[in-house]
Amino acid sequence: MNINKTYTSSSPVGKEWLYKVSDYSMLVKVRLSLVVVISSVLGYVIASDGNINFTDVILLISGGFLVTGAANALNQVLEKDFDILMTRTANRPVATGRMKSSEAVMFAGISCLVGICILATFNPITAFLGMLSLIIYSFVYTPLKRYSTLAVAVGAIPGALPVMIGATAFDGSITLLAICLFIIQFLWQFPHFWSIGFLGYEDYKNAGYKLLPETSNGEIDRNLGISSMFYGTLIIPVSVFMFIRLNVSIYCTLSAILLSLGYIFLSYQFHVKFDRASALKLMFYSFLYLPLILISYWLM
Repeated sequence: MNINKTYTSSSPVGKEWLYKVSDYSMLVKVRLSLVVVISSVLGYVIASDGNINFTDVILLISGGFLVTGAANALNQVLEKDFDILMTRTANRPVATGRMKSSEAVMFAGISCLVGICILATFNPITAFLGMLSLIIYSFVYTPLKRYSTLAVAVGAIPGALPVMIGATAFDGSITLLAICLFIIQFLWQFPHFWSIGFLGYEDYKNAGYKLLPETSNGEIDRNLGISSMFYGTLIIPVSVFMFIRLNVSIYCTLSAILLSLGYIFLSYQFHVKFDRASALKLMFYSFLYLPLILISYWLM
């Protein structure tokens, strides 16, 4: 699709409607929002220990998707002048002018309001965490990306809150289980994001984002792989702690440790080779790692 595509009065109504649906899909980042919702649902089913209320699951999916979509819409409004500078984001509707910022903000406001109201049907804590996630992602992480690599750590907070939101939706409080699941998802994001950042480094740099540590020569710090290993390794003691304190099964704990060892190994390979191939392997494994470790906590 041409990034400067506009709608005209001569456009067929059906085609114009399809273009609009496509733009809103890009605005809410459907695939990313679904990943967030899945982690939230997994947090719920882990906390429920098999006592799943499917009405609650539907409400959690609906509320989570709306709040996540609102955060993504606000992100695109705030970054529209920078999105147009990156190949990956140049076709976004607000960046190209196909959608006015006011329309995106209005959509985000309505989605946020409805989504938070749905989450509030569970309990006030779940609604609060949903709102907190949106605020940190949109108004702290988004602007911070242009100034400091600290943005990665800040962005990992709203990135990890969905699994906690799912757990609190069932339990009604922030339990030790919810905290442990939050920590695992928080730590998971560093190797995940750094591998993505490495692959899109030039794009991010063109837009002025400071997401990866650099040397004095302006090159990516080769210790990125070592740092990824460090955060991957920290997940293992969390898994052992859950085995000791939360009576998690030995099979689940061993699965979590083995999955984490794979994460650590690929991070080490990324450190040694420091090329696109090793970064791609780490990135693809990260996409598998999180759902697999959460599913193991659910099924075992």
